[in-house]
Amino acid sequence: MQTTHQQALETKHAALESRIADETHRPLPNAALLYDLKRKKLKLKEELNGL
Repeated sequence: MQTTHQQALETKHAALESRIADETHRPLPNAALLYDLKRKKLKLKEELNGL
């Protein structure tokens, strides 16, 4: 059973995945932005695994 907190984290994780995909497919991706987005995504994933 999922908690509201877990659902919120999964929603944020999916949004970050989408932003990473969008940035990756740009003609000239912003490496600093990608690094930041991937770091945030990893943090969320670690938090989700800890639940």
